Amino acid sequence: MAEGWFRKRFRPNEIAQQIGVAGDTLWEKCPKCGEIQYSAELLKNLKVCKKCAFHYRLLATERLEMLADNPDEFERWDENLVTINPLEFPQYLEKLDSHRQKTGLSEAVLTGKTEIGGITTAIGITDPYFKMGTMNSVVGERLALCAERASALDIPLIFVSGSGGGARMEEGILSLMQMAKTAAAIGRYRRNTRRICICVLTDPSMGGTLASWASLGDLIFAEPAAMIGFAGQRVSAQVQSAKPPPGYQTSEFQLEHGQVDAVIHRRDLKDSIVNALQWAA
Repeated sequence: MAEGWFRKRFRPNEIAQQIGVAGDTLWEKCPKCGEIQYSAELLKNLKVCKKCAFHYRLLATERLEMLADNPDEFERWDENLVTINPLEFPQYLEKLDSHRQKTGLSEAVLTGKTEIGGITTAIGITDPYFKMGTMNSVVGERLALCAERASALDIPLIFVSGSGGGARMEEGILSLMQMAKTAAAIGRYRRNTRRICICVLTDPSMGGTLASWASLGDLIFAEPAAMIGFAGQRVSAQVQSAKPPPGYQTSEFQLEHGQVDAVIHRRDLKDSIVNALQWAA
């Protein structure tokens, strides 16, 4: 699967840009083990280090490529919903334009309908490269609408979190209210259908995202060594009266303490999701 995905989606002169390396280099040094790898090989391995299995962060579009049966047939939802800078935060719109050019997305979430393992599924994916996947009024609205459309269509729902920044400060309380909105939308989805909701936690999944929709799946999967928690370590260290246990904000720690159902290597993630969808059909 990985090799076919690479050959279909990437041309050699785009490798450096897609992998996120600086300049025109075609080599990438693993930030965990220091292994030097050819960028094309890293892409073919779904951006997972072959030596230490470090999972690089993925764009929302790359995540879709990995999960969808046919990404070209993906039906995008609510692309017309865009932020209007409700608090008139200085240079906010300019920063959003920069992220749009970098990611190709209009906001920090991609929602729509696709087939996964031959099963029509609604999916929402937040992008860690678009303002760290922070949740604002538009991101929350798109996720809520995604759940509502999944309910109306009576199809499974998959949410993938790549959100490390929590609620977006530039929109203040409007961002915080998305926690209640998305949680309520999933609640309505559960009342109105008997379909499964799967949440996938990738690096990073933090803050208000984890405290709302990202932790409300019937099944919660996580990628290895993903940072999962509420407050970041630098913030929480300022208020802690006791030293936290080692690795307390990792997916493995969350699995050990019952907060996620499984930690799954990226190469096995689609198969695990398909198995769950077939089991719940």
